[in-house]
Amino acid sequence: MQSKNVVILGGGVGGIVTANHLAKLLPPEIEIILIERNKLYSFPASYLWLMVNKRKPEQVTAQLQDLVDKRITVLYEEAKEIDAENKIIVAGDTKVNFDYLVIALGADLDKMHLNKEQFGIHTFFNLEGAEKLSKGLQSFVPKPPPREGGNVCIVVSSLPYKCPGAPYEGAMLIADYLGSRKLKNHVMVNLYTPEPQPLPVAGPQLGNAIKEMLTAKEIGFHPLHQLSSIDYDKRKIEFASGDSVTYDLLVLVPSHKAPEAILKSSLVDESGWIPVDKDTLETKTPNIFAVGDVNSITIPGKWSLDKPMKLPKAGVFAHGEAITVSEIIASRVSGYHLRGFYCADGFCMLEAGEGVAGFAYGDFYASPHPDVKLKRLGKTWHLGKVLFEKWWLAPVGFRKRILRSSLKFGSAILKIPVRL
Repeated sequence: MQSKNVVILGGGVGGIVTANHLAKLLPPEIEIILIERNKLYSFPASYLWLMVNKRKPEQVTAQLQDLVDKRITVLYEEAKEIDAENKIIVAGDTKVNFDYLVIALGADLDKMHLNKEQFGIHTFFNLEGAEKLSKGLQSFVPKPPPREGGNVCIVVSSLPYKCPGAPYEGAMLIADYLGSRKLKNHVMVNLYTPEPQPLPVAGPQLGNAIKEMLTAKEIGFHPLHQLSSIDYDKRKIEFASGDSVTYDLLVLVPSHKAPEAILKSSLVDESGWIPVDKDTLETKTPNIFAVGDVNSITIPGKWSLDKPMKLPKAGVFAHGEAITVSEIIASRVSGYHLRGFYCADGFCMLEAGEGVAGFAYGDFYASPHPDVKLKRLGKTWHLGKVLFEKWWLAPVGFRKRILRSSLKFGSAILKIPVRL
């Protein structure tokens, strides 16, 4: 009988964790194929530090091959087509058959307003953008009289977007950085978002805590502002409400969408993302799973206007989903069907500048709405984020050796169960 195989699409957090966990769980005759177009992996959580010149690109990148188990076959091609019915992936000029498929392609960024640095528009949502923004902040000079001062705007283009805390972290780090350049009294920092509050999925307590953090740093917070258009020449932002504002430097959270191969597949729904079972992460097609940013999971609770809540798009969820899916696939390969149970526990070390961070954690499947708490700001959480960065970018062999001690350290510091 021919051996089965597992194909994983995407070499981000979800794809890497799935591949490495399956390498531990599956017998050696089961082939694991990881399809990813980029040989170089970059750690998204570090783009914020790159943005404010606390990292160089080479400090937040690693060769993908070094991050995955040696038994994994890596195919460096772009996934162009997913034939779910016939179990075929078209990657570049290659066709790959699969028995089990894990889709971890993440979210693509809408490029409409990107690559407009000449008009003062930047982003920190990809490696190239964060590097260019770093140069833009280093060279930023407030306007001379008669228009003294400058306006730095952080604008969320649309919902959903990955890493829901990132715009708020970015605003605080930018304000901190401009303060270090003695520009605090000459520059305004304003954040505009279509959300009713910061991190609305986490509830009003966390949202109010973040608003207090923004106020303490004299950052203007403007909720319910949906971006409509940008006049590049006038450096003017128009909102759907009819309000407008001029900027000197615009930091954009671009609109997010599923990759083209996903949009052309039979797996998406009207939202443009892949709906999955919330416990198993399985799609409507048996033995095809979707983890991380590309999936869509409805969770307890309602947005304003009575819209259902969705699980946020964040690396911590991709990580946990990948472990659950790996265990389910391993059980099916072994001949029994583990139902699996993804618990949706999530956490975020929220950077606040000046070497401190907050720590938010909770159960996002809790009813009647997610139960999220915030630990007090401190240097411990910032250090934890730094250590997590180092762990992620370390070669896979080294990560295996420190895994046990990392789990013990994480559980002791956070006082909650940690699975890496």
